[in-house]
Amino acid sequence: MKAERRKGKRVGWLAAVLAAVVPLACAGELSRYSEDGLRAELAEIAEAETAVLVPMRDGVGLSTNVWRPKGATGKLPTVLWKTPYNEHNPRGRSAQLAIEAVRRGYAFVVQNERGRYFSQGDYEILGHPQTDGWDTLDWIAAQPWSNGKVGTLGCSSSAEWQLALAALDHPAHAAMVPMAAGAGIGKVGRFREQGNFYTGGVPRILFAVWMYGVDNPLRAQLPQDLDGPLRARVAQYNDLHATKPKVDWARHIWHLPYSELLSSLGEPPATFEALIRRNGPADPAWEQGGLYHDSMGWGVPALWFNSWYDVSIGPNLELFNHARNAGTDAEASANQYVVVGPNPHCQFWQLGPDYTVGARKVGDASFPVSEQIWAFFDRWLKGEKKAFPSSTPKVRYFTIGLDKWQADEQWPPKAARPLRLYLHSDGRANSLHGDGRL
Repeated sequence: MKAERRKGKRVGWLAAVLAAVVPLACAGELSRYSEDGLRAELAEIAEAETAVLVPMRDGVGLSTNVWRPKGATGKLPTVLWKTPYNEHNPRGRSAQLAIEAVRRGYAFVVQNERGRYFSQGDYEILGHPQTDGWDTLDWIAAQPWSNGKVGTLGCSSSAEWQLALAALDHPAHAAMVPMAAGAGIGKVGRFREQGNFYTGGVPRILFAVWMYGVDNPLRAQLPQDLDGPLRARVAQYNDLHATKPKVDWARHIWHLPYSELLSSLGEPPATFEALIRRNGPADPAWEQGGLYHDSMGWGVPALWFNSWYDVSIGPNLELFNHARNAGTDAEASANQYVVVGPNPHCQFWQLGPDYTVGARKVGDASFPVSEQIWAFFDRWLKGEKKAFPSSTPKVRYFTIGLDKWQADEQWPPKAARPLRLYLHSDGRANSLHGDGRL
């Protein structure tokens, strides 16, 4: 019994830590600048429009912030960061990227998904990418300051919504940089995880814990008819951010039945309850939401960032290969690039010399993340072909053990050979100091 309790605490602690890290990692860690410092710098170099309600086809308005270089003349390319998280006031990574974008001559747009913060409507995971995403691109392309070309950017949820949109090949969607986008995949090739809801057909507990923090059916909202100027004024001193009661996940994660994990906390029925009632990974209902399925085609050049220490590296690389071979848009399929780092979820900008992941030292894992992102956008949004030459390797990956970056034109690499590994034990594999081995 003691061994079982220790095991329970270890697994519960891990799930709780992962759940805490996922939403925080999506914004990235702060640089040496404070959030106030980042915002002050952005205000110094950019003209801003805040809390603009961009109309969707059903009349719902999505709260949108736009930053453009001060004094800019002519049409601007645009980078769109769409998010369910509290980034109405730019913070962390989104603030740094907004500064980088403006300094490089881009408009930078941050939009909250429907049902989140200042956006109207009801929340749905990934935010209706094929309708709300399409309508947002239409709106950006129609602005007098827009050159009609939009690049989508983001990590985790801010990347996952991009996938289903890419299937539509919107004329303004010129390029995309999806980072750690596995939870946007419904089915691809061998994998049918339905947005990380399943692992091998079994519901993944991490998903429910994440939903507790993101889904908020009792959220506070502004009056739906509040006009733009007043909405922007309220946004200056209220972020509508809900702080939910803390949960001892190390203990509560063992609650049974799993279908009542959140309702047993007093949460009203919401997204998790609707999904757990579905009839497994093959339920046709999974085809109706915002997930990407490999029957949908592909239409946008992409620079993918993935990592070995993430929950969906298998589906991510499967999708990269699928996008290269989809054949629905020859130019898009010919311009798929992927970077695979040794970092945890969304921690790409932390890669550097003497890098340690968990307890493992992997040496110099430095990679020019921001430089590659902007070079890719310069290529596709500004037409600067030399910025990101076609000779760039299609696959760049960090090999742990050799502890170095390598490159190839395909995945798996041409020199790779299958190796079958076998599990062995003398009877004590399933314990902290067990004798399990390969």
